[in-house]
Amino acid sequence: MDVRPAGEGIAVVDITGEITSASEPVLMDAFARATTEDTRAVILNFAGLEYMNSGGIGLLVTLLVRANRQRQQLMALGLTDHYRQIFSLTRLDEAIGVFDTEEQALAALDA
Repeated sequence: MDVRPAGEGIAVVDITGEITSASEPVLMDAFARATTEDTRAVILNFAGLEYMNSGGIGLLVTLLVRANRQRQQLMALGLTDHYRQIFSLTRLDEAIGVFDTEEQALAALDA
């Protein structure tokens, strides 16, 4: 997983491959690299996601808790229709902003 800046206080985590419980060390490391005391938002880019199961959803909940504790906003982009539906069913879309593109996510942060 790559981590890159996307503006002042904003980091993007580019996710590739699978997100399962086995992904925990890699995902948590990427989130740690994405966050500093100045980070106000972390955007999870799911464009390269190949598969996510319930263990992966659990990891996203863990990231959401960490982001909330650090007063950071967690956002997602690049979800397929299938994973958008899962976000809706699990109500993750109520806590994590879901966007089609990085530009839309960044515009929402600036609004």
